[in-house]
Amino acid sequence: MTTDGSGARTGPGAGPVPPREWFGREVLDVGPDLLGATLTTTTVEGSVTLRITEVEAYRGLADPGSHAFRGPTARNAAMFGEPGRLYVYRHLGLHTCVNLVCGPPGLASAALLRAGEVVDGVELARARRVRAGVVRSDTEIARGPARLAVALGIDLSWYGRDVTEPSGAVVVRVPRGVPSSPGEPSRAGEPGAVVWYRSGPRVGVGGPGGDAAVYPWRFWLDDEPTVSAYRAAAPRRRRATKP
Repeated sequence: MTTDGSGARTGPGAGPVPPREWFGREVLDVGPDLLGATLTTTTVEGSVTLRITEVEAYRGLADPGSHAFRGPTARNAAMFGEPGRLYVYRHLGLHTCVNLVCGPPGLASAALLRAGEVVDGVELARARRVRAGVVRSDTEIARGPARLAVALGIDLSWYGRDVTEPSGAVVVRVPRGVPSSPGEPSRAGEPGAVVWYRSGPRVGVGGPGGDAAVYPWRFWLDDEPTVSAYRAAAPRRRRATKP
């Protein structure tokens, strides 16, 4: 293991593994900075690496769309813990979703990984997805949060795992040229920076948290085919009442 001079750790042939403090920043900065980063998982089956192409930011107690909006529970406890760890949950009891905990401990911010491009371990990722459902093309292997989790081999047992250890089972590496220590400015905040990503409303979030003008907190790489399709939240049906 080596460092790049800023304290960020590097792996062979890859960008640096940022320190935990990098994830401890504002989630609205970390989210865009994760675009283009890689996430690698290693299991007994082998390793899979994907390039992150789409994320959504959730800001805990300040965000009505967040699982942590009403405070800590057994389910969301990881969001209130130290940054740089996984928050994994089941959506509607069916699909596993993977988040990276951001911000200072206690503020419960997290970035949901919505989509990615598998850049290494494609055969393993494809085989996992085929076991779980139909895969029409490699573009679709990790297109959507549930597919992404399956491709990486992540389930609820990965809850709370650390992504800042280069030799760990799950590791995040940021692209070279991206801020890799908390003292550097975020790309999201650079004045006059070229727009290389887009932002908009989060997928499937209803109520106040789905207000696109107030919470345009979905970020994705521009012109990237692996980005998932946008779907608004489905309206709730009223229960029929007896006359």
